[in-house]
Amino acid sequence: MRLMAMALALMLLGAMPLAAAEMGDDGLHKTHWMRDTFKDLREDLAEANAEGKRLVLFVEQQGCIYCKKMHEEVFPQPDLSQLIEDNFFVVQFDLHGSTTATDFDGDESEQRDLARKWGILFTPTLIFLPEEVPEDQTAAESAVAIMPGAFGKSTTLDFFTWVLEKRYAIENGEDFQRYHARRIQERSAAGSD
Repeated sequence: MRLMAMALALMLLGAMPLAAAEMGDDGLHKTHWMRDTFKDLREDLAEANAEGKRLVLFVEQQGCIYCKKMHEEVFPQPDLSQLIEDNFFVVQFDLHGSTTATDFDGDESEQRDLARKWGILFTPTLIFLPEEVPEDQTAAESAVAIMPGAFGKSTTLDFFTWVLEKRYAIENGEDFQRYHARRIQERSAAGSD
């Protein structure tokens, strides 16, 4: 009987999220790899470059069930979390936030106005930036990739890897969808997906 109780407890433990998402005072989920900055994107880009990391803007909103899913089910996956922590400088934006931020083009506005200017329609949306951004471009105009919506672990891991490896710049005809399909096949063949 005791053995059955232990087995049941382990099964229930396995069904629980890996880690509860911490909620900030602003009502947005927080992770240990998110940076708390003044949201001056030129400064954030310089700091990311100084650390040898890629700048990512993470746009969320209060009550977003998809953001919650990403924070509770996808980002806690150890290999994905470690990849982000080691290689990306993540700055969180609030889709409806009134806190001021400064875009690359010098536009100093409330976060909600910048999100509108960037054409953000879904949360979460991740905006991946290059190492250099022209002074007259916005974050959305200069993005090397934008990931709108919530995805599972393998898609998210592949997207971050695709950006990290700068595959968006490779002229081999393998856009993200083809890259992801290839990675799914490779993992399937290896028995790990």
